[in-house]
Amino acid sequence: MERTCLAVILAAGDSTRMKSSMSKVLHPIAGLPMISHVMKAIKGASIQNAVLVLGRDADAVAKAGSVDGMTVSTVLQTQRLGTGHAVLTARDAIAAGYDEILITYGDVPLVRPESFTKARSLMADGADIVVIGFETDNPFGYGRLLVENGELVAIREEKDATDEERKVTRCNSGLMVINGKRALEWLEKIDNKNVKGEYYLTDIVEIARAGGAKVVAVDAPEAELAGCNTRAELALLEASWQQRRRHEIMLSGVSMIAPETVFLAHDTVLQPDVLVEPNVVFGPGVTVESGAVIHAFSHIEGAHVAAGATVGPFARLRPGAELGPDSKVGNFCEVKKASIGAGAKVNHLTYIGDAFIGAGANIGAGTITCNYDGVNKHETRIGENAFIGSNSSLVAPVSIGSGAYVASGSVVTHDVPEDALALGRARQEIKPERARLIRDRAAAVKAAKKAGQ
Repeated sequence: MERTCLAVILAAGDSTRMKSSMSKVLHPIAGLPMISHVMKAIKGASIQNAVLVLGRDADAVAKAGSVDGMTVSTVLQTQRLGTGHAVLTARDAIAAGYDEILITYGDVPLVRPESFTKARSLMADGADIVVIGFETDNPFGYGRLLVENGELVAIREEKDATDEERKVTRCNSGLMVINGKRALEWLEKIDNKNVKGEYYLTDIVEIARAGGAKVVAVDAPEAELAGCNTRAELALLEASWQQRRRHEIMLSGVSMIAPETVFLAHDTVLQPDVLVEPNVVFGPGVTVESGAVIHAFSHIEGAHVAAGATVGPFARLRPGAELGPDSKVGNFCEVKKASIGAGAKVNHLTYIGDAFIGAGANIGAGTITCNYDGVNKHETRIGENAFIGSNSSLVAPVSIGSGAYVASGSVVTHDVPEDALALGRARQEIKPERARLIRDRAAAVKAAKKAGQ
């Protein structure tokens, strides 16, 4: 039978060392709050029930920690008396009788579902407690995992360890799985008879062993178990997440010329045979289909780029941008809440907002869809195979028919029928010799100023 599991997520930290006005676990990694990353990993390990132990910004953390398909409850930790006390804040949920209790933290966003699953598999094999640890070249400051005959006998904190124990390089991550039937029994025996006067969750190892329980350790990669206390550590976690995700995406068939300069969001979808040039930023909500090319220095958020399309260099796609197959948005262009039809070209120095551009249309350099009247946004519609000349302003709401031609430099304020030519510019006049007259006049003014100094 499938074993039941409750995840207890400790997320009540005050964000003191972050020097932040919001809870630490709300700070984003790849555009997603740390707590949301943790909850995704828990769900990925087929755990359907969780309780969030909250403190600061409880409502916002609870919202960020909610996950479709999971039952997530919350409890408020009003006192900070150590990790053991924090877990006991979820006493009522723990008492519900789950087979296993997984304990993790809201500021460990890189943990993978596989690490939780690996620990749970040892529980199914007869362990009563499984502690997730890691090997490190620099164990200073971490609790050491002391193993004898294949079982974990204690977790020794740095300050309490002997010189010999400090040589141990296998360290405690703080994450563990506990026998749900005996969890409260052991948790309630944790005391605060230590220098800090706190209830340490790590004491549960020796308490459980004293009662004949089997306690073991399992390892996960060190980088996966890194926590976050400062802005500097937040940046390191971001870098680690980006490196890991870039590697995964490249293995899936995406080409990156300089991967270390490409930044992804938590939900970026890049299909095989996409090419991404250097210095590209993907914000949340982006899908790029096979064969598309994202040229250098482009910024894309909330956009869908169809197969064979080309973006950039130096392009910005804002939320609602939809690029059709083989379309092109070129250098120094911005597209917002607009559909660019198949094969249409928006080549350079152009703003397209709140617009629909038909297949095969050509939008000349410097074209602007004037979509905002100071209060409301309005739509511009450009038909298939229309040609919009350079430096044109299309004042919305306006419609340009299929096959229509807008002359360069026009300001278009009325609809243009199919296959019609629209000219909306001032008439050019030629004044012979006037340029020389203007120069002579300006020179005379300059000379007079200089003489008067």
